[in-house]
Amino acid sequence: GETVKKEVDEFRPKVPLMVALRKEGMKERHWEQISELMGFPVAPGEGFNFAKVLELGLMKNVDQIVEVGERASKEYGIEVMLNNMISAWDNIVFELLPFKNTFILKGYDEIGAVLDEHMVNTQAMTFSPFKKPFEEKLMNWNSKLLLMSNILEEWAKCQGQYMYLQPIFDSPDIAKQLPVESKKFKAVDATWKSCINNVKVHRFNVLEVCSIEGLYEKLVEANNSLEMIQKELNNYLEKKREAFARFYFLSNDELLEILSETKEPTKVQPHLRKVFENIHKIEFDEFKIIHSMFSGEGEQVKFLKPINPNNKNVEYWMGDVEEMMKLSVREVLLNAIQDYPKR
Repeated sequence: GETVKKEVDEFRPKVPLMVALRKEGMKERHWEQISELMGFPVAPGEGFNFAKVLELGLMKNVDQIVEVGERASKEYGIEVMLNNMISAWDNIVFELLPFKNTFILKGYDEIGAVLDEHMVNTQAMTFSPFKKPFEEKLMNWNSKLLLMSNILEEWAKCQGQYMYLQPIFDSPDIAKQLPVESKKFKAVDATWKSCINNVKVHRFNVLEVCSIEGLYEKLVEANNSLEMIQKELNNYLEKKREAFARFYFLSNDELLEILSETKEPTKVQPHLRKVFENIHKIEFDEFKIIHSMFSGEGEQVKFLKPINPNNKNVEYWMGDVEEMMKLSVREVLLNAIQDYPKR
């Protein structure tokens, strides 16, 4: 027992050296540092075991060598984490959903969650005192993540605006009334489709798609255009409301629905209730001439004179309906008063 105890006690101080040299991440550069400390080449190879290490006298510099091992281990930790993050993006892909005659991206959130986590980790690594050997790779990765984050933010913003405006400018009526904006929207539409095409070409891989030269600038430009289009669209709706104040009772979407169907006056029917207190529907003949109005209860009031809405802007012929509604109700009331004594 004595002998074993003695051997253990003797071996104990050598353990840190053994542990240091066995650290994961001991690379050529670390063996060079050890060789420098010793003043002669030390490198693992054929027959390089712990007995050999002791024979070379590495115990003399045990503290510095332990430090080298620690540094190697910390550097290795950074390298592994960095490589794991990079390779994780091999499997992160965009999903597309059909939308009108193109596609949109599904779910920015899951991609965003991984991206945020990686950005936090990468930021932390850039402050590590052990980053030196991978500094360039780390900085490149950091700027890639940043670019990806900016692209996805612009893309999501673009998608929202695009989905709202696409059906609007799909209407020939609106396109005709807003020719400049319509042309601008066509350009954005082309940009959108080329972005979606890039997604397909690059196997839906998020990192690959976001590394495309000039993609970020393209999306920013599209967003600026969409903002200008939206602004002009709002001005256009405001003008229509100024011409026919009851349009203030409608949301933009409802008003656009009416305006995008100017060739078809009968399409206004579903919105009448919101514009007028109790006109439930109006009576059109086969030439789309208006002859009377019906209340929610189905009561019919004939118009004094028929109204022709054809080839007229909706804000004007609805103004005519409003006028005629007042005149016709007044006429009915007058008849009622005159009829009262007779009955």
